[in-house]
Amino acid sequence: MGILLWPLYRLADARGQLFAWVPVFLGCGIAIWFALRFEPGLAFYGAVAAILLALTALHRLGPELLHPPLVIAACLAAGLLAAGVRAHMIASPMLEHRYYGAVQGRVINIDRSQSDALRITLDRVVLQDMPPAKTPIYVRISLHGQEVNLDPGQVVLLTASLAAPEGPAEPGGFDFRRMAYFQQLGAVGYTRSPVLLWDEAAPGTQMINRLRTNLTRAMIAAVPTEAGAFATGAMTGDRSAISLDTVQALRDSNLAHLLAISGMNMAFITGFVFALVRYGVALIPVLALRINSKKLAAVAGFAVALFYLLLSGANVATVRAFLMVCVMLGAVLLDRRALTMRSVALAGVILLLVQPESLLEPGFQLSFAATVVLIAGFSALDRQILREKLPRWLMPVFTLVLTSVLAGVATAPFAAATFNRFTDYGLLANLLTVPMMSVLMAAGAMAALLAPIGLSGPALWVMEQAGAWILFIAHWIAGLDGAVTPIVQPGPWVIPLITFAGCWAILWKGRVRWLAAMPLVLGLALWVSTERPMLLISSDGALVGLMGEGGRALSVARGAGFTAKSWLQDDGDLALQEDAYARAGFSGPKGARGFQLGDWHGLALSGKAAGEALAEACAVADLVVLPSAIALITPKPNGCIVIDRELLDQTGALALSVQNDRLTLNPTRDAQRIWMAERPIWQDRSLAKPRRLLAGQ
Repeated sequence: MGILLWPLYRLADARGQLFAWVPVFLGCGIAIWFALRFEPGLAFYGAVAAILLALTALHRLGPELLHPPLVIAACLAAGLLAAGVRAHMIASPMLEHRYYGAVQGRVINIDRSQSDALRITLDRVVLQDMPPAKTPIYVRISLHGQEVNLDPGQVVLLTASLAAPEGPAEPGGFDFRRMAYFQQLGAVGYTRSPVLLWDEAAPGTQMINRLRTNLTRAMIAAVPTEAGAFATGAMTGDRSAISLDTVQALRDSNLAHLLAISGMNMAFITGFVFALVRYGVALIPVLALRINSKKLAAVAGFAVALFYLLLSGANVATVRAFLMVCVMLGAVLLDRRALTMRSVALAGVILLLVQPESLLEPGFQLSFAATVVLIAGFSALDRQILREKLPRWLMPVFTLVLTSVLAGVATAPFAAATFNRFTDYGLLANLLTVPMMSVLMAAGAMAALLAPIGLSGPALWVMEQAGAWILFIAHWIAGLDGAVTPIVQPGPWVIPLITFAGCWAILWKGRVRWLAAMPLVLGLALWVSTERPMLLISSDGALVGLMGEGGRALSVARGAGFTAKSWLQDDGDLALQEDAYARAGFSGPKGARGFQLGDWHGLALSGKAAGEALAEACAVADLVVLPSAIALITPKPNGCIVIDRELLDQTGALALSVQNDRLTLNPTRDAQRIWMAERPIWQDRSLAKPRRLLAGQ
């Protein structure tokens, strides 16, 4: 009995230090909700709510020894409820079928797509012959072949091709449709037709977005260089003027985080205003003797942080940074210690309860991982000893190096899992650019303060030079041999195990923290032993990818570019689609590409005549991939297994393998969740060879 109660006694002894675990278990409850293989109903949520109430009552009435496990269970239940409530509260229409026609809407955001095309997001959408109840709230459209000068709030009219956001490119891959659902983005598409201005922005609408656009244009006009575009993007969050080449260089040098309006940007701008106000008051003796300059600076810092949050678009990383700033400035006002693990935990609890879906976003994972490790790392240092052993001039250098190392180690697994790459010289790049980033942010803030009196020129020049240095380092590092090491996509348990190991090592006290090595080693072992699917089929059947000794070969050289890029990146492959098409694996003409999967001979058909060639293909192949629906073909072919568009609508993208002469299918759509289209789920996961082939025909 004593052994069974030992964990409870240890938890009881740690009371007062356990609040940091609240967001961890809250996140576990949210993760469980997203991992469910069914869509919970009212009975499920009623049962979870009843359990939560019962746990609350037991916590108040039960013995203190049971309080920690009761809180853990309550956090899990609260996470489940928060995710479910949020999903149903923001439910909005998604397109049920492809749409081509007139689109009217109000511009609320302007950015660039991954193909460097200008892209607009619309609300107040009107689609031809579509009732309002089925019209998406938000629509995002890429403008191919045109550069337009639009302002947020303007109403535009255009002809566009739209579709519902796609699901994962492969089983276990990133689910863009799920992300779009929680953003209420009901359709995405493109247009090559002109965008017509239907109406000007109404007075008082889209004020923050219009302010961001006006600030961006003013800064770009004053500093019309790539460095100016980078500096503007870092200041306002509007990256539409930054070239694709610059974005790629920042990614390959591990400097893309400088563009994300996150903790560092928020800390720079808020810290600069805090120091400016505090020391500015100190320069005026009459005010310094009568006003608490520290608290006045905290109030000014809060106002600037709130304004910057709204101006930047309030993404997850920015919200986390803002909450942290609020906690820290609140601590200053209350004469408390500002930066602690408790303040991070409080920010995490608020964000997870308000936006549970943020748990799955890279911004949340990278931001909190870096913040937690930095606080833990600097808290573990004896600063008094450091001051005695290190010269004063060396302390900033030591702090910069330690910050870069800790942040790099903390974010490395999440960045590698998200972007499928490790930047080998990322530490060097950050050491050379982070100090200059503080100069850039301070100069940008000074330019904003001096602009009304026409004296922003010198500050903008300093900002441009800082941006030019950062871009010089980014391009130099990205151009070095071995700058990027590709990383294979980890399995579903890898990141949770590594995350739990990190939380245990940092948040738990005593010798048992070394038990964190067990889940860490297990997670890394699972990552190293990850096996990629032998055959992948896109959700529309237009692209097939076969894994070979030289990497994955692709059935087409062009088209389905996003899917092709996703597959290759998840393989840990830096090749382009054209290079993957040239690899050994497929043979035959362009419209009928043959491949071998174990003992199965397959054909990937494409083109307008694919349906007409199906009967001939079934005469020679075991497996045929068809990008159209077989139901439209007469007569129906016999003697082969056909994976057509109708089947793919039920399964989503497919991963295939052959075991014991049977074809095993791993579908993407293996559960019906609220963000998915209402379609039947295809259940047959294993198929035998056609009898004709087994009989030797």
